[in-house]
Amino acid sequence: MTSENSEAKATAQAAPEGRTGAAVEKAGAAGRHEAAGAKRPGGSGAPGGRGPGGPGEKVTRMGTGSIPLLITEFAIPSIIGMLVNGAYNVIDSIFLGQAMGEIGLATATVAMPVMTVFMAISMLVGNGGNALAALRLGEGRQDEANRSLGNTVTLSIALAVVVAVLAHTPFIDALLSISGATPEDWDYARSFIQIISCGFIFQCIGMGVNNFIRTAGAPNRALVTMVIGAVACTVFNYWFVMVCGWGVQGSALATICGQAFSCAFVLWYFLLTPSAPMRIRPRFMGLRWGTVKMIFALGFASFVMQVGMALVNFVLNNLLNQYGAAHPVGTEGALASIGVVQRVAMFGVFALIGTAVALQPLLGYNYGARLYVRVKKTLWWGIGAATVIATVEWAFIQLFPGQIVGIFGIHEPALSDFTVFALRVQLAVLPLVGFQIVSSNYFQATGQPMKSIFLSLTRQILFLIPLYLALPLALPHLVPGLTGLDALYFAVPAADCLSIFATVIFVVLEMRRLKKLQTGEIEAKF
Repeated sequence: MTSENSEAKATAQAAPEGRTGAAVEKAGAAGRHEAAGAKRPGGSGAPGGRGPGGPGEKVTRMGTGSIPLLITEFAIPSIIGMLVNGAYNVIDSIFLGQAMGEIGLATATVAMPVMTVFMAISMLVGNGGNALAALRLGEGRQDEANRSLGNTVTLSIALAVVVAVLAHTPFIDALLSISGATPEDWDYARSFIQIISCGFIFQCIGMGVNNFIRTAGAPNRALVTMVIGAVACTVFNYWFVMVCGWGVQGSALATICGQAFSCAFVLWYFLLTPSAPMRIRPRFMGLRWGTVKMIFALGFASFVMQVGMALVNFVLNNLLNQYGAAHPVGTEGALASIGVVQRVAMFGVFALIGTAVALQPLLGYNYGARLYVRVKKTLWWGIGAATVIATVEWAFIQLFPGQIVGIFGIHEPALSDFTVFALRVQLAVLPLVGFQIVSSNYFQATGQPMKSIFLSLTRQILFLIPLYLALPLALPHLVPGLTGLDALYFAVPAADCLSIFATVIFVVLEMRRLKKLQTGEIEAKF
């Protein structure tokens, strides 16, 4: 029996035919099998079936449909959506760079670590709640999936209030002091962050809760909500910054307006769409400790990844001040240059994160339904897709770096050449990064947050920060043509290589664990 036939038989047995939670999956030529066991608590028939309160065909097809087709359907809008979400920072930088030059780009760079913390908070509750909802739908526990959504909305509101308050206390000045702010851009950065913080609720719901729409089986609807926000952000940025001349404050207001548009359409879907398999209802919004604990546990990996990026940016901005002062481009030039490189890198990585996010409901549903052959196939198809995307991005960046840099308003030859050099070096191993991001997200989607957290830490903190500190001291002695500022950019590809090696070890061990789950040697717990 081929593995394809094994999978077909397994998924047919798990299909919604009124069976009770016992999904039997055949796997491999030896005909090994495992029984998922008795009816799970709260289930309503087969995993995700059409029993009372069941989510319907849009959800159950995640356990029965063609994996390549499902990945394509979910990944395209997810990737575009993540790029659209990342476009907010890129749009701000483009308009500020065109309107204000180096000081505008430097301001955006200084504010970026704080903005990354904001994103980390929204991903903590949004990604965690979404991962939990996908697992519960796979188990057939519809009410618990709705509770995950409701608790996510409540947590988003509470955290948005905390963020807005903290941004208007001396705490914001403490953040700016470690973010590498200079006297020239301090007031600009503070104003930008404080305005953004007042609209943080729109980001929490517009981005975080948006993930639930994909899990509800409507990835194109999720994309539309994000595209609407990005288009609005672009229009308002042009009007406020270029026409009205409001500068940094205008760009911050434009960002809030764009996020508010996305938020409105997300709420519309879960409040007013009759066909939505999950709904925001008051009875599911009351916080329950068990649900909140699982949301934070499953979302903590995404949170750590983003906080790690913020911590890296805090360290990097201060190193840019130190080594930039001794370089011909100067401190403001170094901050402007790294701002461009970071935004291009972020834009590229967001496409890979979009692939990983698209896989999350597919992985979570099939893992919850104990369809382990489908889990493995989804992971490997996802890794392949991410690798192809990353390779195309890498080729484009290596071929057209000058044109990319020029979009951000950097035209002075010396600064342009330095930024092109930094861009090529920092993204040198981008084709391999997709494997690391998808694999790390796999552990989050399958209820193994500690593994996901560790792998996220390797790339963002454990390897990168020591390399940032060490390479400017060592590399100029090994390669005399390089300065300390030049050496900073080699830290990223070096950290990527080390984190990819660590991820390979985890994935090999996970394949062995999934084999034991298939044969019934061990039982999954989540």
